[in-house]
Amino acid sequence: MLSAVLCLSVNLVILVLLAVAFLIVVQRNLLNLSDFLHKESPDAGLILPFESELSLDLRRESGRKGEEIPVLITAAEDRLGAVVAAMNSVYQNSKANVVFTIVTLNDTVGHLKMWLSKTSLKNIKHKIVIFKPELLSGKISKDPQTLEAAKPLTFARFYLPAYIPETEKAIYLDDDVIVQGDIQELYETSLKPGHAAAFSDDCDSASAKGIIRGAGNQNNYIGFLDFKKEAIKKLGMRANTCSFNPGVILANLTEWKNQNITQQLEHWMELNTQEDLYSKTLAESITTPPLLIVFYKRHSAIDPLWHVRHLGNTGAGNRYSAQFVKAAKLLHWNGHYKPWGRTSSFSDVWDKWYIPDPMGKFSPVRRHS
Repeated sequence: MLSAVLCLSVNLVILVLLAVAFLIVVQRNLLNLSDFLHKESPDAGLILPFESELSLDLRRESGRKGEEIPVLITAAEDRLGAVVAAMNSVYQNSKANVVFTIVTLNDTVGHLKMWLSKTSLKNIKHKIVIFKPELLSGKISKDPQTLEAAKPLTFARFYLPAYIPETEKAIYLDDDVIVQGDIQELYETSLKPGHAAAFSDDCDSASAKGIIRGAGNQNNYIGFLDFKKEAIKKLGMRANTCSFNPGVILANLTEWKNQNITQQLEHWMELNTQEDLYSKTLAESITTPPLLIVFYKRHSAIDPLWHVRHLGNTGAGNRYSAQFVKAAKLLHWNGHYKPWGRTSSFSDVWDKWYIPDPMGKFSPVRRHS
């Protein structure tokens, strides 16, 4: 009897010790995971997925297999029609296994989900992620003259690895684009060793046609940065270096994380709020300057036909022929005149991919209306 009691006591002690050891291991793993997340993505705690899983039904209905091609795009409430047209153009012009990550704000989710579920976009693989504007606290000016201060989503591209942590490569697209080529071709563009991103240079043969004459140096660094400031001088960058447009980004997320690109971008954002480093000639372009600094002579090139831009500028219809626009693989209406507005060039191209809003909130403005 006594031996049985002793045996039971020993077993209990062993079980308690095993339980304590298990809890210690779990605690250490959780701490390590927390450290890893903080190291790899210090902003991860602020970025909360709203709809993080793709339903099995969507996977079956889409019928698309093979390597997933992650595409990130932002969705602002007043521009949802743009997002819909852009996504539709990507999906319809490719048979690749495209998966969209849509970054938006809380008050837009309901409208966005309705548009996606009640139209032909219902078969598109996607996840919706909420952007937290407080992430930008202390990093952007509160000057009311700075347009992006009211457009936090424009900075989502700085946090690519936080939104798409499970892949090595990803594509970022502005919402005012239409993709006419197969997005897989862009995705398979080779990046040079050590490069975290590829962009289309502003001096390339295609987009150079669209540069606005008389509007300053919009195709080189001096048009975006104040080279009189000491912090900029110390970098040793050449003011006449060709700039690039970050409306289309092909990113190597492994290199992005290894090089702490997000943290570097945040550093220059914060420093700008203190020292006003950006050029006044393009006051509204506060997302481009930090990217120009961080990726100075350290980025690969995208085929010019994969980023034909300036369609949103005055006179774009005179700069680009209809044949050239048709041959372009990606069109970008950067500038003041958007294709869902009354005065844009080539809005008929955009109209082909637009899907009407089932809630009737968004409607393109057309001359005949």
